[in-house]
Amino acid sequence: MSTHKSLGKKNRLNRAMKSNRRVPAWIMIRTNRRFTRHPKTRNWRRNKLKKN
Repeated sequence: MSTHKSLGKKNRLNRAMKSNRRVPAWIMIRTNRRFTRHPKTRNWRRNKLKKN
């Protein structure tokens, strides 16, 4: 990927990177471990972002 990205693309990638985290431990405790995985986790090799 090129090092020179447009601002819009950079913002989209940054937003996706911030949302790609695990469920916090306090939520797991509060929900009695009902939510152990985040449904929207993404791996850069497997799941791609929408191009627009």
